[in-house]
Amino acid sequence: MTQGYLDHITETLAQIEADGMMKHERMITSPQGGQISVGPRAVINLCANNYLGLADHPELIRAAKGAMDPRGFGMASVRFICGTQDIHRELEQKLAAFLGKDDSILFAACFDANGGLFEPLLGPEDAVVSDALNHASIIDGIRLCKAKRYRYANSDMNDLEGQLKLARDEGARFILIATDGVFSMDGYLANLTDIKKLAEKYDAMVMVDDCHATGFMGPKGAGTPAHAGVEVDILTGTLGKALGGAIGGYIAGPQPVIDLLRQRARPYLFSNSLPPSIVAAGIKALELIEQGDDLRARLFENAAYWRAGLKGLEFELLPGEHPIIPVMLGEAQLAQDMAARLFEEGVFVSGFFFPVVPRGQARIRTQMNAALTRQELDRALKAFETAGKACGVI
Repeated sequence: MTQGYLDHITETLAQIEADGMMKHERMITSPQGGQISVGPRAVINLCANNYLGLADHPELIRAAKGAMDPRGFGMASVRFICGTQDIHRELEQKLAAFLGKDDSILFAACFDANGGLFEPLLGPEDAVVSDALNHASIIDGIRLCKAKRYRYANSDMNDLEGQLKLARDEGARFILIATDGVFSMDGYLANLTDIKKLAEKYDAMVMVDDCHATGFMGPKGAGTPAHAGVEVDILTGTLGKALGGAIGGYIAGPQPVIDLLRQRARPYLFSNSLPPSIVAAGIKALELIEQGDDLRARLFENAAYWRAGLKGLEFELLPGEHPIIPVMLGEAQLAQDMAARLFEEGVFVSGFFFPVVPRGQARIRTQMNAALTRQELDRALKAFETAGKACGVI
């Protein structure tokens, strides 16, 4: 590289630092859990997607270890060459049954699932109508397809109807509405009841990214469609959050859709298949989740207690029913300072700021976990009170 180019990159990094937007990583020296170790320090973790506390569950660890001796460490290939074992199909079929779909297809991550979804299914004669706050992976996946793109304001059903009408008026052959089931920066749920009604009115299909819902939202944790009492056409999701917290994504839907994705989804065709240990642990995670009503109850009890405690301290919160509970701070530097002070008080959180959220809407996104105890939550509330006062937030 030329020195001029490296100087340009260095200046960009310096500006990111000066704007208070540099992301820093702390090194965890323990398994993921409600409490973690960062170097020699034990801290309460309020910023992982480990909703049901399964990331260090002994049964998942045992299942992962138990798969290695008979099935090996890695597949060293993509699925259609020689990268498919019987347990890959077992997990796909169990996921499909759990979600009420014909079949499912595994990917390395849900980013890859969303990235590979749209291009094989939609052509230039078709249309995608996407929520403005959809995850970056949905946005990137839509960019890769040739369908005409329409966008509606977050959860604005009037705008969605306007975009659907426009797509129909402009002659779209097939229309797919794309939405997150849960908008992860805010903890808001998509209005799937009204989205489904509009889809039926305009003869459109619905796809939902349910990464922040599978395993704990709705009856038996089947996700936001189950929570809303509706059926959608395509579901994408992850094994990397409530389902054990490792890696892996999926698409679930009608059999012809899954069959075509197996033939043409580029991240599936050109990426190594998931290693046997991850697949075996995913199967065990589904078993635990199907029997996990107690974990789901504890998660939402913790979320209600935590929300009430922060409200009592007069922090500004976004409303909601999800275990994501954002504490709104406004400016990036304040979010960074607050996160640093909370770490000093024994609480691990991260500041979220532009470009992850809009400018002026920086926050600390707290996330509840079924493994957290009431005593840990009380200690964390005390830390928020101390840090909030020190930073001038409350």
